[in-house]
Amino acid sequence: MVALGGGGTRLTVSDARDCIYGYAVGNDLTRRDLQAAAKRDGRPWDAAKGFDRSAPLAPIHPVGDCGYLETGDIALTVNGESRQQGRLEDMIWKVPEIISQLSHLFAVQPGDLVFTGTPAGVGALERGDLVEGRISGLTPLRHRVV
Repeated sequence: MVALGGGGTRLTVSDARDCIYGYAVGNDLTRRDLQAAAKRDGRPWDAAKGFDRSAPLAPIHPVGDCGYLETGDIALTVNGESRQQGRLEDMIWKVPEIISQLSHLFAVQPGDLVFTGTPAGVGALERGDLVEGRISGLTPLRHRVV
C-alpha cells in the first residue's frame, strides 16, 4: 500500500513518484459473497470492497525512512501457511505508474491510500484466521479475521 503526500490530476509517472509519502503493508479484503451477488445481478460490486474492517493496515513508513520501494519480497501467510509470495520488482505496474493512471481517472490527493495489487494465491479467509503480510523493509501486518 502506498500513502500519498501530494496529488493532482493527469500526473506524469515522474510527478506521480513525487506524490508518494510512504509505504505500509495493507490487506485489501473482498467480501466474495457480496461480489458474487452483485455480479450475478449486473450491479456494481464496490460494497464488496468497502465494508467495515476491509483494509487493515500496518504503520506507514515515510519514504525518507525507507526509500522508494522498488525491490524486495512480498508475502502473505494464513495461520502460518504460505498463501502468496512474490517480489516487488515483478509487479506488472510500478507504483508511480499506478498513481499516474489513477490521476487520469480521479484527482489523487494527499492522504489517499492506494492498494497496489498482490501476488498470485488469493483465497478465501475464515473467521478466526490469523493473517500475516510482509514486505521487505516494512513493519509486518498481523490481523485476525473477525
